[in-house]
Amino acid sequence: MKKKILVAAAAIALAAALAACSSGAGGPANSKPTNCTNKIVHKSAPVVSVWAWYPNMAKVVDNFNNAHTDVQVCWTIAGQGGPEYAKLQTAVSAGKGAPDVVMLEADQLTGFEIQKALVDLSKYGADKVKSNFSEGAWKDVSQGSAVYAAPVDGGPMAMIYRKDIFDKYGITTPPTTWAEYAADAQKVKDAGGPVFGDLGSNVPAALTALMAQKGVVPFKYDLSNPKDVAINLDSQPAKDVLDYWAGLAKKGLVGKADQFTTDYISGVIGGKYATYISAAWAPGYLTGAGVGKGNEKGQFAVAKLPQWDAANPVSVNWGGSAFAVTTQASDKKLAAVVALGLYADDASLTDGWKTQTIFPLNQGVLKSDAFINNQVAFFNGQTANKDIYIPAENEYKGFNYSPFSVYYYAQLQAETVKINAGATTGSQAASDLQATMVKYAKQQGFNVK
Repeated sequence: MKKKILVAAAAIALAAALAACSSGAGGPANSKPTNCTNKIVHKSAPVVSVWAWYPNMAKVVDNFNNAHTDVQVCWTIAGQGGPEYAKLQTAVSAGKGAPDVVMLEADQLTGFEIQKALVDLSKYGADKVKSNFSEGAWKDVSQGSAVYAAPVDGGPMAMIYRKDIFDKYGITTPPTTWAEYAADAQKVKDAGGPVFGDLGSNVPAALTALMAQKGVVPFKYDLSNPKDVAINLDSQPAKDVLDYWAGLAKKGLVGKADQFTTDYISGVIGGKYATYISAAWAPGYLTGAGVGKGNEKGQFAVAKLPQWDAANPVSVNWGGSAFAVTTQASDKKLAAVVALGLYADDASLTDGWKTQTIFPLNQGVLKSDAFINNQVAFFNGQTANKDIYIPAENEYKGFNYSPFSVYYYAQLQAETVKINAGATTGSQAASDLQATMVKYAKQQGFNVK
């Protein structure tokens, strides 16, 4: 294997963001980092440095440090998502400056695994917690028998909708299939109503999940054969999904706005969108963004994700994070104690789901009466966990992520921009995406199957 070539495969899309990044609280576990965001409770204990961005991380770290005399966590926010990954990539390339433990989204793991930047936790007790998670959650952090991270939260997908809009335009039951979704969208438009949903170009992970729902396996990659990758982005199911959303966009049945923006949130608040195809973390995100506090309060509900075949439902996931140990950790066993135990205690998990900070993957929570029967305030008391999100999580089978997710997402985003501009069809976008990714993979030294 050409190591430098494969390192570039994982890192190239981050190159523009790699300038002058600080190393934060990185360093060996026993180096006593001093720039911690949190308080070290037991000062004589060895310290493990952690990069993480969960909103309630301060409480989670305090819970861990108060409960452990054998190890303490030194927590730093090194950025959320992309900015943190860029800093981690800088540290990996330099061979120094990485934290002992790092929070990563599941779709980013393979890109760092291929660089031998993450520790196989199966050697440090990962199997002891395997039963705490669903098959899909565990698959997302594993490669064969190797386990590269400890799952914390996930994003089983569903359909959030505005009850007031549905009532106004005579939609008595939420659509259960994508054909019904399109028909309801047309019905609302014909009556002068708002767009039914949104095809934002800046959510390629969500669009990938929707392709997976129809059976698309965009990439097949196994670390046991690190030079080989299969790419299947121009399959008929992929074309079907992209053509479906392109057709909705062309007819004006869905919007074309980037999500997670002020304008988009204003639209959600103002009733510009009848539905929001999103994940289980969305209620917390929307609440934090100010949704559900004005006239729209109490108007949101959630239903199962529409299906291509109602008789054979498929659950898919968007988002979710885990804790991985970096190979730069000097005491990997101690770092594994943190990765496997941080955000795994009852107090932290309870705080996470009650504040809607996370959708936990731990089965101890998913099977608890309090979580199952929780009447979610954002959904006006609907038991969304029991009815929608828990079944979706337990039915999720996992996903095979590519070794170059960042680059792939950038290309899918570019194709979605062209779809929204009417410059290409969904089928053509799938074919162009296939050609782009095959060329890229070969340039990086992969054998494309």
